[in-house]
Order: sequence, then structure tokens, then C-alpha cells
Amino acid sequence: MAHLSTKTYGNERGLSCCSRQWAAESDCNLLHGYSFGFHFVFAAEQLDKRGWVLDFGKGGFGKIRDWLHEMFDHTLLVAEDDPERASLEALGERGIARVRVVPGTSCERMAEMTFAKADEIVREATKGRCWVESVECSEHGSNSAIYRSTQALERSAESDRVRAGLD
Repeated sequence: MAHLSTKTYGNERGLSCCSRQWAAESDCNLLHGYSFGFHFVFAAEQLDKRGWVLDFGKGGFGKIRDWLHEMFDHTLLVAEDDPERASLEALGERGIARVRVVPGTSCERMAEMTFAKADEIVREATKGRCWVESVECSEHGSNSAIYRSTQALERSAESDRVRAGLD
């Protein structure tokens, strides 16, 4: 079993960005903004020399924090397949938006994309000792999505099988 630690980088941090769900049949297909929040679960079989799963300072989470600000702080997120992508990217070319083209603009896609980047950063910073178990992305207090690692899903399934065997 792994040690787990968590880090919340909440909506109050001000990662204000704008996006749209172009295929939505609601007002979500219009440009609108959120201050995204993130909740990370980190895991490691072995703790570091300080007894930590992950250093939450410059050596670990700090690099994730920097990426979060680069990606989500006062930016316009544009889905790769948005039919208005060229028009939205033109806002960046005109210097009136910091455009980030992303695979998709849903909370689900933001959680998945952030998971992938955070896991890359953490594995590099810890030389593979630590990994990201899950990332939750929230638009606000009512809406969020979670992306979990395959390892986490496998452990959960195994735990369920053991529990069922004991009952």
C-alpha cells in the first residue's frame, strides 16, 4: 500500500480563465470564465528522507504551481476542435488574450490534462519514487471532475475484491 498526501490549490487562488464548450446546447457554448481549483492526491511507496511523499515547495509542487499559473491564469482556453479556433487564436495574435489550445475545455479534460502534466513533473522531481494518484478540477463549489491513475483504479478494484471475499 502506498503513502498518500494531498494538496489543494483552490478556486480562491485566482486561476481565472475563459473558455467555451462549443458543442453544448446551452449558454456554455458562449465564452465564460471560471477560477479553476485543483485537488491533487500524490502517492509513494517510499517516503523521502524528510518523511514526505512530495515536497510542496520549489522542489516538487512548486513546478506544478508554476505550470498551473502559466496554463490557467488570465488565459483563454480553446479546444483543438473548436470550429472558431482560428478566430479565438486571432485574439492572441492581436495581443488581447493569452490563448492556450487544449484537447478539450471540460472540467474532465482539464483534470486529465493537469494529471498528465503533474505526473510528469512529479516523477521527474522524485526520480520515479512518487506519482500522481488523482487530480480533481473544479469550476466552482458545485462542479468538479476527477481523473484517476490506472494504478489507483486497479488498487481500488483489488480492495473491492478483497472486501467482497471477507464478507
